[in-house]
Amino acid sequence: MDTDIGALTVIFTEFYYWVTVPLMFLIHVGFCMYEVGASRHKNHMHTVMKNTMLMPLVTITFFFFGWWIYFAFPNGPGITGGITQSDNAVPWSELMGTHLGGPGPALESAQGYGAELGNSFWNRLNGVFWAAFLLFSWTAASIVSGATIERIRPTAFWILAVVIGSGTWIIDAAWGWHPDGWMVTQLGYHDAYASGVIHAIAGGFALGVIVVLGPRIGKFAPDGTPRNINPHNKWLVTIGLFLIYCGFWGFYVACNVPIIDHGTLGGAEGVVNFTATTIYLTPTTLSAIVFNFLMSLSGGLLAGYVVSKGEAFWTYSAGLAGVITASAGNDLYHPIQAMLIGAVGAACAYKLHFWVERRFKIDDPVGAVAVHGYAGFIGLVICGFMLWGHPATAAYHETVAVITPWGQFAGAVIMFGVLGFLPAFIVSKILMGMGMLRVPPAVELVGLDMSEEIAEEMDAIEVSEADIAEAKRLGLLT
Repeated sequence: MDTDIGALTVIFTEFYYWVTVPLMFLIHVGFCMYEVGASRHKNHMHTVMKNTMLMPLVTITFFFFGWWIYFAFPNGPGITGGITQSDNAVPWSELMGTHLGGPGPALESAQGYGAELGNSFWNRLNGVFWAAFLLFSWTAASIVSGATIERIRPTAFWILAVVIGSGTWIIDAAWGWHPDGWMVTQLGYHDAYASGVIHAIAGGFALGVIVVLGPRIGKFAPDGTPRNINPHNKWLVTIGLFLIYCGFWGFYVACNVPIIDHGTLGGAEGVVNFTATTIYLTPTTLSAIVFNFLMSLSGGLLAGYVVSKGEAFWTYSAGLAGVITASAGNDLYHPIQAMLIGAVGAACAYKLHFWVERRFKIDDPVGAVAVHGYAGFIGLVICGFMLWGHPATAAYHETVAVITPWGQFAGAVIMFGVLGFLPAFIVSKILMGMGMLRVPPAVELVGLDMSEEIAEEMDAIEVSEADIAEAKRLGLLT
């Protein structure tokens, strides 16, 4: 922090990302409540523990290699260059721990932007950046969780959570979210608030798992007609989704860089232009995203209420689908555009969910593939048309890539299909072949909580027998 303004910028940014973490934590509180509300009583503890234990597993793996992938893989590698040196993100780096400043690794080898603020940029900010991205990782894994409830083995889910949470999603972030990512610089890919980078990939991943996993027992009648397995507690589902909305607000906050001198970033010497930027370091305002987050949420809720004829579960889910659809371009849309795009995406996601369920006998209990996958994919394609010709890259790039429909469509296919569906399908097939993916039918019928409840009952009987034996020894019982 070589200057006063540099010090203020670094410390403000440090607190900014620090605050996003508890906000995004609400997403996971919401997911737990939502999935417990959507599952039957006999599976509640299994559902909660499945969601809880993904957190430490993804956190540890993200520390060891996930964070490094984001900085090392923006070139593919092998598409526009090799692996990028990423001294700030290897687990043995002094920056991956408590640090109050000092020399540290050379900035040029750690990352380009921030160099003008002195060495303390990464010394101070590496941990809070890491935490914000880690919460994105949890979110990607939690989205998959809802689609697999009531029949997946917990170990299989945790393996899959690490694959997406510390593997495939962070590769797509390096490609499509890093300001130097090859999809950004070559395709003009634009996805400011993660329609594809988080949601389309997680939805595609969930679809790849449940295609192999199969439907819950009783979901389809012998003639193939789908049955409704209604949510256990719609009040809990409602509160869960409201908490996800709140957490999603923090998610949006974490997708911005709060303050950068864009004049320096663009190489314009002597020009001072402080602004907030998107994750691509393109200028934006927090005012713009406040308008568009709330307008797209409203568009989704209204459309969901209409197409579902007032059904509560899908009305609330459609609100989420509305935000996800508009997220790719919510830094640049007019608020009325955001509202209409949110409404279109929510309606399409609802219709696609039931069409796929009937046509392919796919059982997605919470509609995760529709709300996140289909809505995210549609949002990317719409963004290509609505923002056609708008610059996609930051000012420091010599060649400006522009947003196009074909670039966005290619990006949607990569997110949903190549990095989402395909690896999930392959890993699930391997787990299924090893007998590790799905619980036995008997366990599914009596409930996945039963094994824990039987163990607790046996413990209680053993303690009771010990008490009786001691009472007899003391002569209190005959």
